[in-house]
Amino acid sequence: MNVGDGARTPVAQRTVEQIKAMISEGEVGPEQRLPTERDLSARLGVSRGSVREAIRTLTTLGVLEVRHGAGVYVTALRPKDLLEAFGVLAEVSPDRTLLEVLRVRRMIEPDATAIAAARATDEDLERIGALLDRLEDADPVTSPGDSGTFDLGFHREIVACAGNATLSAVHAGLSSPTLNERVWAGHDAEGISHDLHEDHRRILRALRERDPEAARATAAAHVLRVERWLEAHVPDGD
Repeated sequence: MNVGDGARTPVAQRTVEQIKAMISEGEVGPEQRLPTERDLSARLGVSRGSVREAIRTLTTLGVLEVRHGAGVYVTALRPKDLLEAFGVLAEVSPDRTLLEVLRVRRMIEPDATAIAAARATDEDLERIGALLDRLEDADPVTSPGDSGTFDLGFHREIVACAGNATLSAVHAGLSSPTLNERVWAGHDAEGISHDLHEDHRRILRALRERDPEAARATAAAHVLRVERWLEAHVPDGD
């Protein structure tokens, strides 16, 4: 296996790379059991402590899972599992980084929405429309978090219609529930939440009309609106 320059790679990291190579080369596949810690230690020529540390790292990354009493298994290696840690980015980043996150979202979400306009089934559109109805019915006073939750569901359902699990996982990582709640609370306080509702209705209309270009344009305008709102509310020097 080619694991890079071992002289410059910490032992545990080198062990991570070796286990990853075993998986990528098909020696052990999705949902299959990894060799025991003792066997891996002997095979890779490292201590059992290094093997345990490598397993912890790969478990955190969603590559492995420890089944108590059964051993260590490779996960199903689904994009949403492998990119789960990436989702922390939009949850813990400072505002300036969130602006960058929104700009990346503006690069991918409009195209995903355009694809959805071409691919969405009638059932998909009914589900998206129902989420939008719940969003518009949400009471910011009695249930302040509902608007952000339903907004997130609305956009994720649209992206899911593109039929690309990796795209959905990346989009989920760029979509922060905390930021969504903050945006809706801010818009409600400023009395401009109707702007977001209008954006959503335009997006849904484009989807129902099977108009990819209109879907792309309306989605881009919507994300840009949120981006500009956040930019205006980022304290100087953040």
